[in-house]
Amino acid sequence: MSTTQLLRTLTFVTGNKNKLAEVRASLDGVIDVIAVDIDLPELQGEPGSIAEEKCRMAAQQVNGPVIIEDTCLCFNALDGLPGPYIKWFLKKLGHDGLNRMLAGFEDKSAYALCTFAYCRGPNEQPILFEGRCPGRIVPARGPPNFGWDPIFEPTGYNETFAEMALATKLDISHRSRALTALKQYFAGQPMDH
Repeated sequence: MSTTQLLRTLTFVTGNKNKLAEVRASLDGVIDVIAVDIDLPELQGEPGSIAEEKCRMAAQQVNGPVIIEDTCLCFNALDGLPGPYIKWFLKKLGHDGLNRMLAGFEDKSAYALCTFAYCRGPNEQPILFEGRCPGRIVPARGPPNFGWDPIFEPTGYNETFAEMALATKLDISHRSRALTALKQYFAGQPMDH
């Protein structure tokens, strides 16, 4: 079956227009993506378990096929923290506070982890797609339009995610790597919904 025969609409549970733009750009030509903003609980645990449970809840609420995305920013000096709790750390501490967390450490290395979970519908087992991007934490540079992008500089680049052109970010980011796996999955799967 060709990719064009597989085009269907899929619900992405997000209220974040920047994430939606990246997902639509990455999945363009494979699957149409619509967004619905559902307030899912912020769970605690390991990234994969969090993504699976959020996807199950979203599939129940949407009553159909969904994808959810969960992002972590993991500081190696802190054994992976803030990890899946980055949203709350950023909200409470801001970019400067996240930098201060590493003030006593030489190791400023970090990695961004993106997990997409896809579920065909209620009571189905979610499938996970992960992408990782290594880098380091730096003082904020670039527009503060998208979460922690101003403080994350990917390995091999002299720009933070916030300073990069979207096309460059889409080529290298943790989200783009997870989306590549998701796109390959959808391109090779018949979708009966």
